[in-house]
Amino acid sequence: MADSLRDQLLKSGLVQKLKSEAKPEPPRPVPGKPVNRSGDRRPSDTRPAGGKPAHGRPQPARGSAPNAGKPASGEPDLAQAYALRARSEREERERVQREAEQKAREKRERKEQVARLLNGKALNVADAEHARHFEHGGKIRRVYCTQDQLAAVNRGEIAVVQQNGRYLLVTADIAQQVKAASAEALVLLVDPNAPVEDDVPADLIW
Repeated sequence: MADSLRDQLLKSGLVQKLKSEAKPEPPRPVPGKPVNRSGDRRPSDTRPAGGKPAHGRPQPARGSAPNAGKPASGEPDLAQAYALRARSEREERERVQREAEQKAREKRERKEQVARLLNGKALNVADAEHARHFEHGGKIRRVYCTQDQLAAVNRGEIAVVQQNGRYLLVTADIAQQVKAASAEALVLLVDPNAPVEDDVPADLIW
């Protein structure tokens, strides 16, 4: 019986040659990429379970930054801005209050000093009939004095001062002391050297 085609091929050695040609070659290494002993190509940065690298410094979580939570460009955040504004407003209120208290204290001290200067120095006469008019506080006021006192007021020898809403007649010397303590307390002190205006007599009652 004739040999089969397979037997003839085996005898000729062609089948062995075809098997050797069909065997795949091992993969060639790529420059720059490590190859393990078995020939398998694996990435150099292998990560075990959990997402952390096997070697080296732990990497920050995705989306996080070293300055996370801090305002950009070094500007204060909203809470700090409100705190600074509140502190500034509080300091301003305290400053205004201190100034108001200081002014009130100084005014009280001036009032007390004027009261000491005028204690027993008023020259007002209860039954005086002559009214001496003058301007004070944007209005025409008057104080009653005797005939001699009226002439003395017009010569600048007697002055008019105000205390607790009353107009008092005092000597020019006392009036100057009152003025030094509280300028607003002095109401009228005629300058005898001032030029006479409109030829108004000094003893005119008006």
